[in-house]
Amino acid sequence: MPLLPGHILIVDDDALNQRLLTKSLESDHHRTTSVDNGFAALAALEVDSPDVVLLDVVMPGLDGIEVLERMKADPRLLHIPVIMISGMDDSDSIVRCIEAGAEDYLPKPFDPVILRARIGAALNRARLRDLEQDRVREVFTRFLPEPIAAEMLARSDGEPSIRAVRLWGTVMFVDLRGFTTFAESAPVEQVIAVLGRYQGTMGDAVLDHGGTLVDYLGDGLMAAFGAPIESVDHADRAVAAAREMATARLADFNAWLQTEGMDASFSMGIGLNSGRVMSGTLGTERRIDYAVIGDTVNTAARIEQLTKQTGHAILLADQTRTNMSGSTDALAFVDEFEIRGKQSRIKLWTTDERTDSAL
Repeated sequence: MPLLPGHILIVDDDALNQRLLTKSLESDHHRTTSVDNGFAALAALEVDSPDVVLLDVVMPGLDGIEVLERMKADPRLLHIPVIMISGMDDSDSIVRCIEAGAEDYLPKPFDPVILRARIGAALNRARLRDLEQDRVREVFTRFLPEPIAAEMLARSDGEPSIRAVRLWGTVMFVDLRGFTTFAESAPVEQVIAVLGRYQGTMGDAVLDHGGTLVDYLGDGLMAAFGAPIESVDHADRAVAAAREMATARLADFNAWLQTEGMDASFSMGIGLNSGRVMSGTLGTERRIDYAVIGDTVNTAARIEQLTKQTGHAILLADQTRTNMSGSTDALAFVDEFEIRGKQSRIKLWTTDERTDSAL
């Protein structure tokens, strides 16, 4: 299989060696960038990240080993393959380079065949890592907004897992009212199509407001705001998402049902609660799930159930209201309620989008 060309950064203070390496690499259709010192190498890495670095060990000023150590200490550069090059027969330096994270070592004067083989091996490793990163990114973007997915990818060192943390967040439970009755009489293809449309519409609302899709629960969903990365406006984002879901998103969904010729219209119940949660991925290499657990979660689920008896599409705990960083003027007090598992009654508020959610 022919080797796909890559971008090679050559770092060598010897002008003749630079020219020889450049000529050899460009004859194999690689793109090259050449610099003659360690500081210029670090600057070049910032401007245009290469696929592989050929790095001279002995240079004036910042030598190759120091450049290598700085690269391996930088999460953005950590995984770029580095092949050390040197005219010195110094086994201690070679060992130090390998221990510091170098992929390989190339002696001067270099053999073009060996150079081609080592560049090819380094490019293959880099591309395998890129494929793995794409796979992990795909896993994360199933339930995380793109910016958070990118940050989690960097934090997880490319692994498809999210480190367990305890943080402040807002948990949302959503339920579609009337779907069970509809599903009992509608054709199965229609039921699946309606459920898919609903989950896509409401899931997008969560992601668009910076929330995390924790799980789809049949005709409902669970989401978290401020997890897995803590944010000061988690409650505001959750309330904004809930309002959009219960109004514009639900209206669009019901309008779609009519255009599809279905004599159906649904309402929703949404429960919000804020507090400490535990967040992280669970599972094995074959299957992983993102989980948010804790008393805050249990209470949010029970608050959602109360929308059935109050007639409000949205109910939020007083803890969510007090966690909001923006205005709470649009919230209306509903009442105090007993919540199973809680010793004292909880004050609940609404955004006053009334509904027939008790149906």
